[in-house]
Amino acid sequence: MSESGKGLCGDSVVLMGKNTMMKRYIRIHADNTGNNAFLNLIPLLVGNVGLIFTKGDLKEVNEEVAKYKVGALACVGLVAPIDVVVPPGNTDLDPSQTSFFQLALSYPALAAAPHMFTNAYKNVLAVAVATENSFPQAKKVKEYLKDPSKFVVATTSVVAAASGGAPGASAAKEEEKKEEPAEESNHDMSFSLFD
Repeated sequence: MSESGKGLCGDSVVLMGKNTMMKRYIRIHADNTGNNAFLNLIPLLVGNVGLIFTKGDLKEVNEEVAKYKVGALACVGLVAPIDVVVPPGNTDLDPSQTSFFQLALSYPALAAAPHMFTNAYKNVLAVAVATENSFPQAKKVKEYLKDPSKFVVATTSVVAAASGGAPGASAAKEEEKKEEPAEESNHDMSFSLFD
């Protein structure tokens, strides 16, 4: 920017900076000169904006500024003003940085598929619970929501089945675990994993 400012220094003034500071200076200038027409610029100061005040030919100033125009890197989520074509080959992007291609192409990665199906199931289940619509898996969830005590019974039966059936059997297994001798420690070995 300093080079373009040098090119315009003859009969032009370049004002760049934070928008709040530029708005302040415009207000100060309007107060000092009594020319309130400059106040019309204040609502236009949004985003990255610079002002060039000139007494010279506007075409020449525009050409001088265009000499120093540079392209900017693309940012995720922005819409390009023109069509962008990525040629085949190395993109110099880490695989974790290419997710924006899947959004644009509607082609999910294999690792994203389980998450997509799980989220879709959750969404459909939420709609079924909130409305009268239903499907076999949603009926079971609706039953649990109507009577949570059924869920407690189902949970205890699953735990009992996993522990061997009867509650007394689980107590006997706990006693057997207590009676087993402790395993010998590996402290007497002459090596470790990090030697």
